[in-house]
Amino acid sequence: MKLVFEQIRLGGDRNFGYLLGDREAGVAAAIDPAFSPKDVYKRARAQGLEIKTVINTHGHTDHTNGNKKIVNLTGARVAAHADAPETPDLVLSDGDSFEVGSFRLDIMHVPGHSPDHLLLYLEEAALAITGDLLFVGKIGGTGTVDDSRAEYESLQRVLERLPDETTVWPGHDYGSRPSSTIGLERRCNPFLQTADFDAFLELKKDWASFKAKHGLR
Repeated sequence: MKLVFEQIRLGGDRNFGYLLGDREAGVAAAIDPAFSPKDVYKRARAQGLEIKTVINTHGHTDHTNGNKKIVNLTGARVAAHADAPETPDLVLSDGDSFEVGSFRLDIMHVPGHSPDHLLLYLEEAALAITGDLLFVGKIGGTGTVDDSRAEYESLQRVLERLPDETTVWPGHDYGSRPSSTIGLERRCNPFLQTADFDAFLELKKDWASFKAKHGLR
């Protein structure tokens, strides 16, 4: 197969990083390399791939703290949104396309959990790397009502755009399984079933008791 796609456990707070590459071109991107960047590097070497780019879904340090190590090992450039805490080598904006070999990642700017948050969508493989926007059965935390509104609107855009068969690959292993699909999350994720923003915000406020009531971890 041409496509190489691996979900890699990187320690920290149950962090996931990802390796996405083109086997024929011999190139790859390391996505959110986090606490164990050498593990991502080793997987790329094992697959015969050269990491050309580090892509950050967002600039929180639990996702970016492996950037420098990967860059030192490979000379890769860092790609992120313009609002990232550290200025990236490559700026990714909503509606952009980013090529990894012959594969094209479509970029969605999905603020809420953080102002610079991006979602990476590979249409031909029907996969989405959702970072801390969308987890399995959960969503990312927010600090203010305005952040929550931005997150709600971002999630609505994702549901409108991505087909149900799209696989969901989150930034942390917070759910009952390590990945999901848009269709399954649409049916099972309580935050995606709220009728409007007010209900969404109320669920956020009441999340601890909701989890306890329904036996969620």
